[in-house]
Amino acid sequence: LPRIIGGRYGLSSKEFTPAMVKGVFDELSKDTPKPHFTVGIVDDVTHLSIDYDDSFQTEPDDVVRAVFFGLGADGTVGANKNSIKIIGEETDNYAQGYFVYDSKKSGARTISHLRFGPRPIRSTYLIRQAGFVACHQFVFLDRYDVLEYAAPGATFLLNAPYPPDKVWEHMPREVQEAIIEKKLKVFAIDAVAVAREAGMGNRINAVMQTCFFALSGVLPREQAIEKVKEAIKKTYGRKGEEVVRRNWAAVDMTLANLHEVPIPAQASATRTRPPIVPDEAPDFVRKVTSVMLADKGDLLPVSAFPVDGTWQTGTSKWEKRNIALEIPIWDESICIQCNKCAMVCPHAAIRAKIFDESSVNGHAPASFRSADYKARDFKGMKYVIQVAPEDCTGCNLCVSVCPAKDKSNPRHKAINMASHLEHKDREKANYDYFLSLPEFDRSKLARFDVKGVQVLLPLFEYSGACAGCGETPYIKLLTQLFGDRTIIANATGCSSIYGGNLPTTPYTVDRHGRGPAWANSLFEDNAEFGYGMRLAVDAHAAEARRLVTELAGHIGDQLVRALLENQQVDEAGIIEQRAAVEQLHAKLRSIPGPAAARLADIADYLVKKSVWLVGGDGWAFDIGYGGLDHVLAQQRDVNILVLDTEVYSNTGGQASKATPIGAAAKFAVSGKEVDKKDLGLMAMSYGHVYVASVAMGANDNHTVKAFVEAESYPGPSLIIAYSHCIAHGYDMRYGADQQKRAVESGIWPLYRYDPRRIEEGNPPLVIDARGDKIPVKEYLRNETRFRMVERIDPERFHRLADLSQACAERRVAIYKHMAELRMPVHERPVEQADEASTAEGASHD
Repeated sequence: LPRIIGGRYGLSSKEFTPAMVKGVFDELSKDTPKPHFTVGIVDDVTHLSIDYDDSFQTEPDDVVRAVFFGLGADGTVGANKNSIKIIGEETDNYAQGYFVYDSKKSGARTISHLRFGPRPIRSTYLIRQAGFVACHQFVFLDRYDVLEYAAPGATFLLNAPYPPDKVWEHMPREVQEAIIEKKLKVFAIDAVAVAREAGMGNRINAVMQTCFFALSGVLPREQAIEKVKEAIKKTYGRKGEEVVRRNWAAVDMTLANLHEVPIPAQASATRTRPPIVPDEAPDFVRKVTSVMLADKGDLLPVSAFPVDGTWQTGTSKWEKRNIALEIPIWDESICIQCNKCAMVCPHAAIRAKIFDESSVNGHAPASFRSADYKARDFKGMKYVIQVAPEDCTGCNLCVSVCPAKDKSNPRHKAINMASHLEHKDREKANYDYFLSLPEFDRSKLARFDVKGVQVLLPLFEYSGACAGCGETPYIKLLTQLFGDRTIIANATGCSSIYGGNLPTTPYTVDRHGRGPAWANSLFEDNAEFGYGMRLAVDAHAAEARRLVTELAGHIGDQLVRALLENQQVDEAGIIEQRAAVEQLHAKLRSIPGPAAARLADIADYLVKKSVWLVGGDGWAFDIGYGGLDHVLAQQRDVNILVLDTEVYSNTGGQASKATPIGAAAKFAVSGKEVDKKDLGLMAMSYGHVYVASVAMGANDNHTVKAFVEAESYPGPSLIIAYSHCIAHGYDMRYGADQQKRAVESGIWPLYRYDPRRIEEGNPPLVIDARGDKIPVKEYLRNETRFRMVERIDPERFHRLADLSQACAERRVAIYKHMAELRMPVHERPVEQADEASTAEGASHD
C-alpha cells in the first residue's frame, strides 16, 4: 500500500517553498514519518512541525531576481509594477512581481520581489536570494536585515542622504560586514535631493527606477530611460502635464547623481544596529513584538503567542519608525501658545504640557526649552511644545496651521521643519524628559477649547495612519476628552486598520491603567454592535445601582448617596465617582455573600461610560446606513463619529454616497453626477438626535465644542467630521487650508443641532460658519479628484462645478431657514435609560 500522511502548509498565509516541499518528501522517506504534520511554522506546542533545509532552491540561474525595500507612498511599488510591464513588453523575458506590505497606510515598509527570465516563471513564493537589492530608505539599515536577501556578488542600490564618500561611514557595522563578506557592489544616490530638485517632493520612485535599469542592464540605458518616461506618461498623464514633466526631469537628473561606493577591506564602523525596542520595554514586547517589527515574525514559535489571543495595548510607542526626513522644531520666543499644532497632529507626535517647575524631579537636558505659561488660571506655570522625533511622520501640518510668525521674517514660525538627522538625538532626549513631566490634572480643566484640552494626555498615539491623515486628529481628540472611560465600536475601514493593527496598537492607557476599550465590527453591523454595547453598559449599571441599594446597610448611607446621586456631568464629578467606587470596592471585600461578589464584578459600571460608534463614510453613508438609522431612531445615549473622507479610503478610493458632485473616484471616474447624501439633515429629521458637522482645519474650537456637547447629550448624537485624505489628490500639509475652503464655499457647512435648545425656547440649529465667502470652483481646483475631470472633459467639469455651486447654495439656504425656526417642546424629552427601559431595550432583536 502507498504510504499516506496528512499535513498542513501555508498557515496564516505563510510561505510554501520548494525547500518545504523537499522537507515533506524527506519526512515521507523516514521509516516512521509523522502521520500528521505542519510545515512552515515552528510548532513547539503540539510538536507537529517538520524540519527542512531553508537553503534548498530549484530556481534556474538564468532567472534574474531583484528585491526592493520602499516606503508606502514613495512610489516604489508603482514603479516596480511599471518595470515588470516594461521588461515583459520590451524584452523576450517573462516577468513576475510579488509585493509585500502590511496594513499600515502610507509610510509603511514595502518589499517588491521581481523575477524575470527566458521561460515562464512559476515560482509562487517570495525571493530568498537576489542578484539585485535596493534599499530606498536609509533608515531601514538600522531596522531590517536588508542584505539577508542579497546573493554573493549581488548589486546593492542605496538611497542615502550623504555624499558618496560619506555613505560607508554612516552604515551600521553589521551592514558593512555583510557587504564585505558577500562581495557586494554598492551604488548610492541621494534620491530625495534629486526628487526635490525636480519638484517631486519625497516621491523618489522615478529616480530609483531609473537607477535599477541603469545598473541591471536588462535594457540598454537609452532605451530603458525612454520606456520609463513612456510609463510615467501613461501612469500620471491624467494628473496633468506638470506632474509628467517633473517626473521626466527627475529621470534626466538621475544618472549624474548615481555613484559607486568604494568598499574597504575591513568594516570600520563603531556604530552597530540599535535594538528594535529598548531594554525597558515589557517582556512580551521584547520577545514577540520586537521580532515582528524586525520582519522576523515567521520565526516565532507557537509557544510565543498568548494562549487566549489577547494582545497588549499601547505598544505603538515602542515602534519608533523614524520615517520623517524633517521634523518640527519649536521656537518658544514666537509661540502664542494656541496649541493648534498639537491639535492637528495626526500621530500625537507633537504635544503640549504645562507644569510647575517645583514639581519636576531630575535635570532637564540643556536643549530642553520651555516658556512662562500665558493663562490667568495657571500663573507661575511653565509651558512646553515638544516633538517625538522618532514617531513624527514629517507631514508638515503643524507648521501649516501655526499662526505665529516672526515679524522680521514672516517665513519663520513658532514651529519650523528641520533636518531629522541633525535634530533626532537632541529631540529624543528632550522628548524623554517631556514624558517624565507630570501629566495635567484633569480635574483642573477650566476651559474646553483647543488651548485647554491639548494639554490633556492623548490615549491614541503613533498610529500607522498616513502622514497628514485627516481622520486621526478627531480620534485623538476623543481620547483626550473622554478616553479613560470610552468604549469604541469601530466599523471596518481605515480607522479599524490603524486602530487595531498588529504587531503594535495605538490605543493606550493613562498612569492609572485606564484607556479606551475598543472592538472592531463589520461594515454592515457596527451601529448595532455599538448599540449592543450601550445596552450592556446600561444593564450592568442598573444592576450595580440595584445591588448598592440592596447592600446599603453594609455599605453605609453616606457612600450609597455618593454613588447614586452623583450625576457625573463634568470631569470633577467623574473623579468623585471613581473615588466613591474605590471606597465601595474596599467595603465589598469584607461583605460576604453572592450579592457583594456580583457587585464587585460590575461596580466600575457606576462610573459613566462614553460609548462611541466610529467609522468612515463607506460605513455610515452606505453599507451600514440601515443599522445607523435604526440606532438613531432609538433614544439611547450613543455617540456616533463619522470620519468622512468622501470615498472608501481603505479599499482604494471608491465612490460612496458621501462623494460630492464632480469628484472623480473609482466607479465615478468621469466625475460623480449626484450630490452627496445629507446625512446630518436626515438625522435632524428625527428631532431628538444631536447632530454636528465639523471641520477641524476650518474651526478647531468649534470641533472641540461639538464633541463636548455631543458627549453630554443624553441621547443619540452624530458628528460628521470632514477628513482630508490622500485620495483627494493633494499634499496633505495643506489639508487644513482645504478644509477652510470647503467651509467658506458652502461645500461643507459647520453647524450644531442640539434638541436641548428647543426646551430653552431657541431654534435647535446653530450655523457656525458662512458658506458664501468663495466660489465652489476655488475649492474644487485645489484637489486632483476634481481637476482630473477638468483635464479630461472641461465642459463636463464646468457643468458639474455649476451644479455643485447650486447645491451648496441650496444647502446653505435650507440650513439658514432652519436656524430661524423655533420648534415646539418635545412631549417626551430624551432621558437617561432607567432600569425598566434597560430591560425593554435588552429584549430588542
